[in-house]
Amino acid sequence: MSATREKDGRPGKPSGKESQPLIIAKTPAEEQRLKLERLMRNPDKPAPIPDRPKEWNPRAPPEFVRDVMGSSAGAGSGEFHVYRHLRRREYQRQDFLDKMTEKQKMDLDYLDKVSDNQQAADERTAKRRKKREKLKQKKLMAKKAKEEANRGEDSEKSSSSSDEDDQEREAEDDAEAPSFVMGKR
Repeated sequence: MSATREKDGRPGKPSGKESQPLIIAKTPAEEQRLKLERLMRNPDKPAPIPDRPKEWNPRAPPEFVRDVMGSSAGAGSGEFHVYRHLRRREYQRQDFLDKMTEKQKMDLDYLDKVSDNQQAADERTAKRRKKREKLKQKKLMAKKAKEEANRGEDSEKSSSSSDEDDQEREAEDDAEAPSFVMGKR
């Protein structure tokens, strides 16, 4: 036996690869699993990623039509099929242009709707922000009024206190009291 012959008896066949048993996928999931296993046998090898299929475009209409035909007398029987083919191609082109126009219109409508929704969301956010700021201002004013009332009370206690001063203070407290009630509902 020569040095190039292997165990199976075929000359010149390198023994680097072992033959894999033939497995036939019965379901799409099994087929996908087999493909993944084959890819994962050699993770360093780049995986084939196909390009996106190009969108179908109709042929542009001819600049100048040399063989003008129609359904007139004198046309041969073979001319009808040529005419029918040209007519079918033109109808396909017109349908394609109509679909493209409709798609562009739908894209523009979608973008308009997205911008309207964004604008409405911004308006709601601004309104709620304004409400939060207003509430914060009311809380600050109530806190300041309470501190001033406490300061005034301390200074009045140190000086002479009378019934008239107490009535005035109560009237001031009522005037500066917040119009909302803080607490659980």
